[in-house]
Amino acid sequence: LNLIMITIKEIQKAHERILPFIHRTPIFTNKSLNQESGADLYFKCENFQKAGSFKIRGATNAVMLLSDKELGKGIVTASSGNHGAALAMAVTSKSGSVQVVMPKNTPKIKVENVMRNGGEIIWCEPNIESREKVLKKIIDETGSILIHPYNDRNIIAGQGTAVKEFVEDVPNLDIIVSPVSGGGLLSGSLIYAKEINSKVFVYGAEPEEADDAFRSLKHGSIQLNKTTNTICDGLRAQLGDLNFSIIKEKVDEIITVSEKEIINAMRMVWERMKIIVEPSCAITLGAILKRKDEIKGKKIGLIMSGGNVDLSQLPWK
Repeated sequence: LNLIMITIKEIQKAHERILPFIHRTPIFTNKSLNQESGADLYFKCENFQKAGSFKIRGATNAVMLLSDKELGKGIVTASSGNHGAALAMAVTSKSGSVQVVMPKNTPKIKVENVMRNGGEIIWCEPNIESREKVLKKIIDETGSILIHPYNDRNIIAGQGTAVKEFVEDVPNLDIIVSPVSGGGLLSGSLIYAKEINSKVFVYGAEPEEADDAFRSLKHGSIQLNKTTNTICDGLRAQLGDLNFSIIKEKVDEIITVSEKEIINAMRMVWERMKIIVEPSCAITLGAILKRKDEIKGKKIGLIMSGGNVDLSQLPWK
């Protein structure tokens, strides 16, 4: 494992590298949510990003750092959707081919998004053992290059660019909240935010139903998810070891959020902000609404990580 700590310079270089291929996403505010929370909330809207999520940042950075020879071998990854679609977009734009190992219970919109962006889907059962087995078989048989969705320094550096833009556009944030799944976005955010302003608090928001990061911090070593029975299909992954080493050192807290709180927060964003966000990022609003006493009057940055929602399966029908 490459334990040389990822630096802010790597994130700055990644940003220069990927700029032509991503959107600089807007930051929204909402008066009624400010009143609801008693704080000034700023929403970094990666739901408007290419391929519908922040994942295009890391995927583009990782793909651009491949040699032509590596690209020619074919690329493979495992993904519950957003990374798969982003990687497919990044690889096919350089005329490479990509296979995405996906759990059979992935929402239809995320499956279609991978296909639309030129990825070939290989199915696996919705558990880690099956995913690893299918992945290993492909790599053994084809010699494809693995680009891991989060446990990869080039991916982490790319994801950190979201917070780079955020703090450039809204300086002096008191708190930044990022969803946490495998930990790519949170660890990239931590490296950048803490280097720019050591006083900023950075929280990870995690479903109670898939709380491996919360428990791993408590135990001081990586704990497996006991369940992944959460509406946040983007937050079911297992924390990566590279990610954990960064999060353990830098995060202020992981806040766990119940399914009911996540759905309420998602509905609030849809109804009041008029934007489509997926449950996996509405969780950031859910997390801070649990902390009203601590956030009063503060400037809070929330990363709205993606907007790929299965519209036929909305949780409040």
